[in-house]
Parts: sequence; C-alpha cells; structure tokens
Amino acid sequence: MDPGHHLETLHHNGDHDAVNVSSWVSVCPRGLWEVQQRRTCEGSQQTVPNSGNDASRSSRYCPRLGSMCRVRVWLRADMDRAESLVSEKGNEKLSAQPDQSLTEVTQAVATAFPRCQDSVLQVPLGDWTTLRLGEGQCDITEACVEGMRAGEKCEILISPVTNGPDVSVPHPAEESLPLRATVELKAFTPGKESWEMSPAEKWEWVKSHKERGGVRFRSGDVWGAADSYSRALKLLITLYGHVREVERKGQEQGAEEQRDTVDETQHLPSASEFKTIKAELHSNLSLCQLKLNQPEKAKASAGKATQLEPGGAKAWYRLGQACQMVNELEEAKEAFRKLLKLQPESPAALKALKNIASREKETKAQLGLRLSKMFS
Repeated sequence: MDPGHHLETLHHNGDHDAVNVSSWVSVCPRGLWEVQQRRTCEGSQQTVPNSGNDASRSSRYCPRLGSMCRVRVWLRADMDRAESLVSEKGNEKLSAQPDQSLTEVTQAVATAFPRCQDSVLQVPLGDWTTLRLGEGQCDITEACVEGMRAGEKCEILISPVTNGPDVSVPHPAEESLPLRATVELKAFTPGKESWEMSPAEKWEWVKSHKERGGVRFRSGDVWGAADSYSRALKLLITLYGHVREVERKGQEQGAEEQRDTVDETQHLPSASEFKTIKAELHSNLSLCQLKLNQPEKAKASAGKATQLEPGGAKAWYRLGQACQMVNELEEAKEAFRKLLKLQPESPAALKALKNIASREKETKAQLGLRLSKMFS
C-alpha cells in the first residue's frame, strides 16, 4: 500500500499567481480515490521558529509530520453559503491575525471523530477541525494540507478508483460523483519531517500506527488498517541502523555501565523485538491484502513475515491462502505443511490441504477427460 503518489504541474496565468495542480490516490474506509488538487501559490507566511537557513525556514511554512492543523472542508454545494457567512462576519482572514491563530491551534487537541464507511472526506463538513498530520485519520485532507500554507485554500475533485481488483465503491452520502470540495488551512503548529525525528520519536509513531491499524481492522476499516500498517513499516525500516547500533554498544558495554547510561536509545526495541514487530506488521498487512483481494501483495507480505519469524503460524497460514488464490498450489501446500509442523493438529491447515487435494484431483480428472476426447 502506498496511496501517496503525487503528480504535479505548475501553470502560470499572465500576471496572476501561479496555479499548482497535483493528483494522487488516497484511501478511505470504502477504498481508493483519485484526488486532483488545484492550489494557487498564495497564503500567509506563518511565523515559525528560526531553524538556521533560508531553505529550512521556507520548508517550515507548510505542515509536517506531527503538526496540529486547523482545517475546514466543505463541498461545492455549500461554498456560497459558507463564503456569505464569512462576509457577514467582516470577511475575516487568518493572515490579519497569524499569531493569534497559531496560538489557538497550539492550545488545541486533535478533533476526535470516527472513520466511517459512508464518508469519503472523513471530516465534519463545514466546521473547523484540528488534525494531527501523519495519523492518517483523513488521508485526502492530510495530503492536501501537506503542501499548503496558513490562510490558503485549495479546490479538490475526488473520483473513485474503479480499475483495481474487486474495488467496489458505494455511492457516497455527501454528493453525486465526482465530489468537488474546498480545503482551507487556518493555522498549524511546527512539526518534523521523518528524517528530522529522533529514533525514539519514530518508534512512538510506529507503535501508534500499529495500534491504530488493529483498531481499524476490528471496526471493518480494512483499507485504513492496511494504510496504518504500511505507515508503521515505512518508519520502522528507518530504525534498523539505530537498533543494530544499540545492540552493538550493549555487547561492548558491561551491564553496570549500561545501567548508568541514560539516553533515548533506551526507548528503542531490542534487535529481537524489532524483528518480531516487523514480522507482525507484514503479517497483519498480508491479512488486510487478502481481505482486499490483493493476493500477490498478500503473498509478498506474508513471505517477508515468515522469513523474519519462521515460527509465526499466522504468517504461514496467510502465505498458504495467498498462494491458493494465485493458483500456486505446491507453494500453498508447503506453507500449510510448515504450519502443521508448528501446530500439528491445526484444523485450518488440515482443511486447506484437503481442499487443495480436491482441487488437484478435479484438475487431473478434467485433464484426463480432455485427453481421452483428443485420442478417441
């Protein structure tokens, strides 16, 4: 799963501001959606701490991982009413009071609302909402605000992706397809890019994404669960070098010296725990991919899980299921036999092997019938 592929073009219209048009694929509980974003390059330059050079200061004008973002989203049908309301209040604009707006969002907490099957945008429409960037609560809105500045608005066009395997998209409750909406970013707090985060900070994100994936899967949000597990894996992979370094230092230092050493690496998993967590994430992701009818991806994910943790029974079962789905029956039998070695009386493995034997018997019978007709 990697829903965040962006394609961007920059258009200039005479003396007017440049217009940035980008497109990508995002996820919601009901599937994949193609998003086209039209943004004019304007907006206030929100005051943020000085980081030492012009390039890094410039990058801080847009939200980053962990930023608390005050946003509002509304559909096209509601735009005239919303803009009229703003006009009645004196045409309030964020850029007039950037410091006050930043103070408000700094003191705010992320708005709590459930992800639901009957919504594409996943945010309360028409109201100001506080999102923590990077959590994947509302993938479409988060992807929009990543490149926006405080006080800026953008227009988006959202259409379902229907050319994937078994992608079924019910009619959305908000409006007829395609959806047309406006996203406005009022203010945000400074965040960090992943490469700027400490190993301990990354590990906290990994754990939160893993936990969130489990919650989403149990609620039936399989797309959201797969997204959470993918986010966790992407960050976890970057911790490998740090975990190995901690292990090396631990071997070099005596136990007494280790107890006297207090630093952030104490909050990282051991090499063994790292491998176990990575295997669990791949295994969980493979289950999501099976549910989403993505057997090739499920096979790859489950295969990685079994390589990391050969004793993981669930991963062997999911690998066998994926191989069955792509008609690789020998590989499927091997996976289920591995499971039987771990759990000798596993009903699931015994039933799967019986089903495979029946399929093979039926295939041989059909082949024999065709050969007899050819030579009769």
